[in-house]
Amino acid sequence: MDLCHFREDKCQQNFIDNSQLPKKGGSLLDETIVFELLGISFGLNTFLAILATVAIITVLCVWTSHNLSVDKPNKPQLLMETIIEFVRGVVGGAIDDKGAQNYQLLGLTLLLFIFTSNMIGLPLILHVGELSLWRSPTADPIVCLSIALLMILLSHFLGITEQGMKGYVVNGYLEPSAFLFPIKLVEEFTNALTLALRLYGNIFAGEVLLGLIANLANAKGVFTWVIGLPLQMVWQGFSVFIGAIQSYIFVTLTMVYLSHKVEKEEI
Repeated sequence: MDLCHFREDKCQQNFIDNSQLPKKGGSLLDETIVFELLGISFGLNTFLAILATVAIITVLCVWTSHNLSVDKPNKPQLLMETIIEFVRGVVGGAIDDKGAQNYQLLGLTLLLFIFTSNMIGLPLILHVGELSLWRSPTADPIVCLSIALLMILLSHFLGITEQGMKGYVVNGYLEPSAFLFPIKLVEEFTNALTLALRLYGNIFAGEVLLGLIANLANAKGVFTWVIGLPLQMVWQGFSVFIGAIQSYIFVTLTMVYLSHKVEKEEI
């Protein structure tokens, strides 16, 4: 397992040696450790946050599904039922009632992962020296692009499964007119790109501003705490709102794109 440092520069990962790292305070962008696993490079801060996200969701699901009862549901069970009802409404708004129940579990999984990933970087900023060891997974463009591409590819797979190859091609690309085929082909790429960049841009910008406010609060010690701490609290609350909205938008658009593949277009 090879270890090296990296710096984000214009949303690209560039591998550099220690002598090229900027001095502390010289960059708003995080540096972290990158390691290779099975030939794939992972940033340590994103990797740790993803593991924590999966652990939190697992604990939540076990906690809310323990001692289930129809007559006297407990508070954790009611919490999960509320989330499921919300997801059912989101999925049902995009896909007809007959097929919506087939994709509710997908919507629930996606909502829990995106929401937790958006929130997990808000409570703390963890740095050891000049290295970042913690941030929201969705503040990484590779994570956002991976999730978006996975959802788009899954929609194609489910569309072929539901309608067959011929029906999928005709319904997805040749109706209502074959002249729209080039536009619909380009649309597949723009859907994945906008789905990912919308999420990444909002979460990344929020964490950059949190870092700026934290630097302001620590600039002159106690004297700047008076300004920095209230700003930090306000922006934390706003970031929670933005993270929740972005998780909702991501799931809603995923279900809309999925409905275009699994449902026959009515002309």
